[in-house]
Amino acid sequence: MVKNTKRYYKLKRFLIVLTMLAVAFIAYVQIVNRNSVNMTNRQKFLKAVYPVFMWFTKLTGTNSAKLENPNKTPAVDFYTLKDTLSKGTAFDFAQLKGKKVLLVNTASNCGYTNQYDDLQKLHEQYGDSLTILGFPANDFKEQEKGTDEEIAQFCKLNFGVTFPLMKKSSVIKGNVQNAVFKWLSDATQNGWNEKQPTWNFSKYLVNTKGELVNYFDPSVSPLSDEVITAIKK
Repeated sequence: MVKNTKRYYKLKRFLIVLTMLAVAFIAYVQIVNRNSVNMTNRQKFLKAVYPVFMWFTKLTGTNSAKLENPNKTPAVDFYTLKDTLSKGTAFDFAQLKGKKVLLVNTASNCGYTNQYDDLQKLHEQYGDSLTILGFPANDFKEQEKGTDEEIAQFCKLNFGVTFPLMKKSSVIKGNVQNAVFKWLSDATQNGWNEKQPTWNFSKYLVNTKGELVNYFDPSVSPLSDEVITAIKK
């Protein structure tokens, strides 16, 4: 009888602590998302846990590869590429001459989605010398099901995104791969790199000469020392 009573009180204390932690976490999620607009519960949760998610991926080395160009020049001119902005306007890469370009495949329902905020900060800090291009894609676990209009609105309202977003496309190797990502992941075109995006928010950096100089996996933050150093070179 005494043992049962002790077990009861231990279980009761455990449930009380668990309830308090759950309430605290819910409050934290609400605070983090106080300015969020039309976000699903999943999106709010992912935004709240993003710092822990990034810490864990860094700790485990998940999606954290970093590649650098071994002084190879592209066989196909980067500035001959073309694409279409999310609003339907043609985008000629010739206008990017003389600027560094960071190209990122993006998604709205991913653990890395909060990197939109980091990319916007990069855009605001280095916008005079760096162009950031977002390429929404539904290739990984269908984490970008929205229309181009819905994606653009989501990014603008929740992350203040003002850098260019392209029309949604496929970025992984295959018959329907976006031509820009074909260039980024085909050594016969870019000169050295064969690595396609491993997940949403893979990053490719092109220098002012139109050369692909770096690849960064999704777990490498846009504001990491590695990315900032590469941009400043």
